[in-house]
Amino acid sequence: MKDGEAPYYSLNVADYVGILAITTDQRILAVRQYRPAVERYTVEFPAGLVDAGESPIETARRELLEETGYQAGDVTLLGEMLTDTGRLTNRLWAFFATGVHRAEGHQPEAGMESLDYSAPELMKAAAAGEFNHALHVAILALAMAKGVLRNL
Repeated sequence: MKDGEAPYYSLNVADYVGILAITTDQRILAVRQYRPAVERYTVEFPAGLVDAGESPIETARRELLEETGYQAGDVTLLGEMLTDTGRLTNRLWAFFATGVHRAEGHQPEAGMESLDYSAPELMKAAAAGEFNHALHVAILALAMAKGVLRNL
């Protein structure tokens, strides 16, 4: 800060991942959960904080299984994004998972409802404000920009 400037505050929080996961029958997975910060249920991609000692790709695989009961075949990095350059120091690691299938004996964790959409259905949900977590819409846009959703 320069002399006389007001203090500037930012939050140093852990990186997290978001996963755009496509099932073997070409459905995109999402989760419905209650979010206390906004005091309502939201629809989002499976996501979570990167634990200490864990790589972002390991987190992506773990969160997908924990939140949906589905397991990924291939997982690739779509990109790394800054979450809020004015306030937050963390990054969002956006992943794309294919060959996703239900894992035997696994159910979504408590409080999670696993949903699935076709690509057009998800686009409509985003346009209608039903799928409106800004960073997860950014994952969807990144996937579209990279052409990974073109055949769905």
